[in-house]
Amino acid sequence: MRFTRLAFAFFVGLLALAAQPTFAQQLFSDTVGPVTFGKVKRQAAVEVPYITWGGDVATFHANGGLTTKQNSIFQKHGLNLKLVAGDDFAEQVRRYVSGQSPFLRGELRMIGLASEIIGANEATKPVVFLQLTWSVGDHMVGREGLKSLDGLSGKKIALQRGGPHVGMVDDILRTAKLTWQDIQVVWTDDLTGAKGPAELFRQDATIDACMVISPDMIGLTGGLESKGSGAEGSVKNAHVVISTASMSRSIADVYACRKDYFDANRAEIEKFAAGYLKASEEIVALRNEYNESGKSEAYTKVLKLTQQIYGEEVIPTLEVDAHGLISDATFVGLPGNVSFFTEEGNLNNFARKQAAALDLAVGQGYAKIRAGFFDAGFDYAKIKELGGLRAVAATGERFGPARGETDEEFIGEEAIDENTILTFTIEFESDQSDFSPDVYGPEFLRAVEAASTFGNAVIAVRGHADPTLTLSQLLKAGMASGRIKRTGQRGNYKYFLDGKPLDITRTAEIVELIEKGEFAGNAEFNPRETMQAALNLSKLRADAVRDAVVAYAAANGYTLDASQIQPVGVGVREPVIPVPQNLEDAQANRRVEFRLLRVSAEAVSADEFDL
Repeated sequence: MRFTRLAFAFFVGLLALAAQPTFAQQLFSDTVGPVTFGKVKRQAAVEVPYITWGGDVATFHANGGLTTKQNSIFQKHGLNLKLVAGDDFAEQVRRYVSGQSPFLRGELRMIGLASEIIGANEATKPVVFLQLTWSVGDHMVGREGLKSLDGLSGKKIALQRGGPHVGMVDDILRTAKLTWQDIQVVWTDDLTGAKGPAELFRQDATIDACMVISPDMIGLTGGLESKGSGAEGSVKNAHVVISTASMSRSIADVYACRKDYFDANRAEIEKFAAGYLKASEEIVALRNEYNESGKSEAYTKVLKLTQQIYGEEVIPTLEVDAHGLISDATFVGLPGNVSFFTEEGNLNNFARKQAAALDLAVGQGYAKIRAGFFDAGFDYAKIKELGGLRAVAATGERFGPARGETDEEFIGEEAIDENTILTFTIEFESDQSDFSPDVYGPEFLRAVEAASTFGNAVIAVRGHADPTLTLSQLLKAGMASGRIKRTGQRGNYKYFLDGKPLDITRTAEIVELIEKGEFAGNAEFNPRETMQAALNLSKLRADAVRDAVVAYAAANGYTLDASQIQPVGVGVREPVIPVPQNLEDAQANRRVEFRLLRVSAEAVSADEFDL
């Protein structure tokens, strides 16, 4: 995965409000200021805003430049467009409402924050007609003590007011079953730079985490899978807690159009959408060719055009900065648009994202009322034909086969903790083999929702067994051989192995003894056989829960890549209570644990069009 130095830098100019440690937001209408409604000023070239993001490179490619060039994709569709910088979203809204441009370009929840002002007039209500990309270049960086989302409650987080990461944090909180009141937000003026979250994180050791773009993440940590050394601007042991590299369906980039203009010019909007999608297919093909061969004359032209439009100050190099900007964007293509706008089972579709955007806008004080959007209701077969699109959708399983019982990535406690994003569990009875959605429905839904939002992560369903019987067999076999001695009274026993203290609460050491075959061969007590039986049973239960989750998704019409749900038997290796004293202790150890795990990009069978 390559990350651009300025991924998502377009939000630097958005909503530069005074930083205050409070949830009281300024209404977006106050940020925009007075603006007079006007009809769209029809000119020879229609004004279309762009922002500093890899998804907009496909717009440049389709147009041939800032103005529509001869033989470009848009020109062949009969379009004549003038692309204008739109990094200042408040200014975009002013031009949109006043009629200077019929288009808005932004992240969906940014449009949600502006929903009250742009929805105040029927003519300016937005029709969201195209999804460009999902982001893989935004991150929560935390200090050493913040390992996963399980530890987020009560933490102090640096966050740009009104920027794209407000929506990402909203997604994070919902996934962790937390609210905004469960964290402390320290608002910053800007997304990056001297007044951004990264610099505040460096200067204030009480800040537990910060929301940053890729270049700041690299500056703080050294890389997506690295930890800061404390040198050259990095922060000692700072690391990525969560990233859109895993949380791949959080930040959705879209185009929207005024309703009056859309109604009057639907055919033009269809051509724009078809042309953009054709350009994105070409960009993806060229990027793949470049990644495989290290060279592509056509792709180099795209990189040069990107640098020309954004300027060398923003894009100093082609190979790192321009290519990195494009690589931080997952182009969804036509299949992704079909899924986003029409697939009811998609838990991150337009309807659900819109509802979340409006909840955020009203709940956090950017708007007083809910003012929704429209979707275009395109005939996508027509769009495909109009654009001459390949429209290749992802097929098959994106993740490899279920991990085996000896895979340390999924079993070893130390290894798995490094990759854990979130954990939650369900308990079961000793003889239970059925996991009904009537009992476990909320947990199953949480797993399906997590799989949808964290599209590039795996949910390991890890079955655990109670160690009581295994431990008992070990001690009895050892005492029968005379190698283990026991002293003290019931409830306060002490054990010795070959004259040395044996701490039976140290499960890893007990398991190692059993695996080495200590005390094997006793006709009455066989700890190795008992431990293997517990492992087999825990795997069967993990399989049963995984199958129940998949069945739950199918029964409710939810889209789920079943390969994301990986069952694993852990057996007695990780008890909650190493030495149970009663049935309640044993019950706590019998559990199935859902672990949301980040995986390397190479572990995913990639299709460039993300569904």
